[in-house]
Amino acid sequence: MSQIRNMEPLLRVENLRVEFPTRRGTLVAVDDISFHIDEGEVLGVVGESGAGKSLTGAAIIGLLEPPGRVADGQIVFNGNRIDNLSYEQMRRLRGAQIAMVFQDPLTSLNPLYTVGKQLTETIRTHVTIDERGARLRAIELLNEVGIPAAERRIDQFPHQFSGGMRQRVVIALALCVNPDLIIADEPTTALDVTTQAQVLEQITKLQQEFGMAMILVTHDLGVVAETCDRVGVMYAGNLCEVADVKDLFQKPLHPYTRALLAAVLKFSMEDELKSIEGNVPNLVTPPSGCRFHPRCPHAMAVCQEAFPEMTEIGQTHMVACYWAASKYR
Repeated sequence: MSQIRNMEPLLRVENLRVEFPTRRGTLVAVDDISFHIDEGEVLGVVGESGAGKSLTGAAIIGLLEPPGRVADGQIVFNGNRIDNLSYEQMRRLRGAQIAMVFQDPLTSLNPLYTVGKQLTETIRTHVTIDERGARLRAIELLNEVGIPAAERRIDQFPHQFSGGMRQRVVIALALCVNPDLIIADEPTTALDVTTQAQVLEQITKLQQEFGMAMILVTHDLGVVAETCDRVGVMYAGNLCEVADVKDLFQKPLHPYTRALLAAVLKFSMEDELKSIEGNVPNLVTPPSGCRFHPRCPHAMAVCQEAFPEMTEIGQTHMVACYWAASKYR
């Protein structure tokens, strides 16, 4: 995005806009965001609830719930535009080349079928293989994601698995045909802390083992620090900062990013836990200019007039902020 690269990125999102028509007007949930992800890279996407993180992932994989729609922009995957594909073309791409792991595994699993049937059907949809071969592959996948006694449990139903084990099954579904990109949407939110750590470790291990790229949508900055190569920070439908993980944590530039990091609980009891004053704006009638300016301690007059363009600060850091651009360039 900010650097000259010899190779085309695996995924390129350009000026993406996602809209939801409502009785009160058009809600712009994602507004003119651009980013890329390279092969094998892990990109974290963080921000408060309602920032547009999950909708960005859903738009990429073609799973926006009506009446939501991609109103503008392009999504280019492996050199081909995919935002204008037909339903059937997108269905073939989904699972074979791009897969998604949702935060609630029950969203992805059919309670009426065994996990084995769901795995083998997914495998046979995308790969020419007989029933026996698909079953052996399904058992192999369950073993890879850490399901004990996979040969026996493959014939069980989703309700017979714990929440953490169901999420592992969902990860196995996503890995069925070795996709190039996985979009993980808050994959550990519904789990207890211990299980969160186990599932996250499993996802990271498999991502590295298979060499897949991953977009990790999360509100947990600790998860980002442990697993991601780069981070994109979203606020009220806008992308306000993109940086390498180390750069973002050592030198956050956008006032919103700085406020997010200040709101994270520190180990020292002497550190004060700070909240972000104010509320996320109404996206049907958002504030003019930078959407963060009503809550920003560094807001200037220009911040109310026009949304700032992404500005390059060094080779691996970009920020959309008038104050940061004037202070750090």
